Parts: sequence; structure tokens; C-alpha cells
Amino acid sequence: MTDTAAHPTHDWASVADELESLLKLRSIPFAMKLYAQREEMEAIPRIRRPGAIHTLDQVVGQASRLGWTVGITADDLVGAQCRAVVGLGGAKTEAWYSGQHMTGVWFKTQPDAAAHQAAMNCVPDGQYEALAVGPLAAGRIGTPDIALFYATPGAMIYFINGLQWSGYQRFDFSVVGESACADSWGRALTKRQPSLSIPCFAERRYGGVLDDEMLMATPPEYLVMAIAGMKALAKNGFRYPFPQYGVQQDVRAGMAVSYKP
Repeated sequence: MTDTAAHPTHDWASVADELESLLKLRSIPFAMKLYAQREEMEAIPRIRRPGAIHTLDQVVGQASRLGWTVGITADDLVGAQCRAVVGLGGAKTEAWYSGQHMTGVWFKTQPDAAAHQAAMNCVPDGQYEALAVGPLAAGRIGTPDIALFYATPGAMIYFINGLQWSGYQRFDFSVVGESACADSWGRALTKRQPSLSIPCFAERRYGGVLDDEMLMATPPEYLVMAIAGMKALAKNGFRYPFPQYGVQQDVRAGMAVSYKP
């Protein structure tokens, strides 16, 4: 999926190391790449192939928690909801769009469930046969389509501050609710924009996501931009984690340093 001519190759191991250091990450920054042919994915050196049926959340957890590089096709995933977000296996059928499988479970009525399905960011069907997920630092999938990491809310706003240091832009993120992977990797793959999400039940139950973690998915070049911005902010005294000033202190001394009058 990635156009390597448009996105120059970086030392992803160094990028991952700097990201972990600046944000004090507790899990491994990882990457995703889609492949038009499964043989391309299977040609990755020492690629792991699932021996059981998984959710995509589990595969992501294997990359971010265990450091594995895993390749999958539609047949490795438990159902259409996982396949649909990354465009594998022709999952987006009339039945999928109807939301019937979520009616009475996550949504009161079928129109509610169908509205949820329509709101999801999904890679179009028919373009790809396989997906690989692995640690960004390993570099085994080459230039990734997107890079991802889990972090606390405080780390996430610092990362966004870094992105906004130069060439400021406002970021708007989406909250689809359940199936929040559509807000993270689905949105980043389709819109090619940094995409922050609040991980959903499935990500936490099956993917090992901790209660205080959020997920950032982004085209990888934004990591380089954010790291440069965070380094600039650090020179100005802004570093993560943010030191607490105290809720009863005279605020003027602190404000004089953090915000120019």
C-alpha cells in the first residue's frame, strides 16, 4: 500500500527508540502493512502465521506486547467485523452493513446498528489479500503503511503538541464506539491522517489494552515530525511526564515560565 517514492525510508529503529524515550511508553511501537498478494506477506523473513483463529486485536497485541511480527489473511480472523476494517475477505456484505450481528448486543435497534456500521472507517474490499503487523523497530515489513503506539492520555497530548509545533493544524478525531479500531488503524489507513482512539471493549478484552491506554495510528512520517516537535518543546522546558505544580500554589511563577505574558 505504501508508496516508498512518496515516503522516504527512515531508520525506524531509531524512530521507535526516540518515541519510547520521549513518551515513556510501556508497550512496543508497531506497524501495519497491507499486501495485494498473500505471497508478499509470506515472503517476510521469519514471519509468524497464526495457528488459531484470532481477533485482529489479538494480533495487534502480539506485536505490541510480545514483539512478534505476524502475517494474516481473512481466514485467520474470527469474523467480518475484524476483516472489514482492513478490507480483507470481502467482509462488507449486505448482512454486515445491516448490523444485524450487533443488534440487541451493542445497539438497541437494527437501524442503530446499521448507522454504526456506516460510520466506521474501513479499507475498501478487493484491494488486499494479507496484512502484516510487527514492531516498528524490527523493520521487517519495510516501510509501513501506518505506525501505531499505545500511551497514556498525557503522552498522547504531548505527541500531538509535537505535531503542532511546526505547520500547525487542528486535529479532529472520531469515536465510533465499539469497533474503535475503525477510529485508529481503519481511519489512518484510509484518511492518511494521525488518528487517536479510545480503545473499545474488544481491544481491552482480547488485545490486552490497559485501562489507561489510548491508541495512536498514523502514517509513519508523522512520527518523525512529532519527535522533532517534542524535542523542540523539551528545550523550552516541556517534557513528559508533566510535573504537577500543585492545586493550592500561587500560579504566577509557573505561568511566567510556561506562558509568556
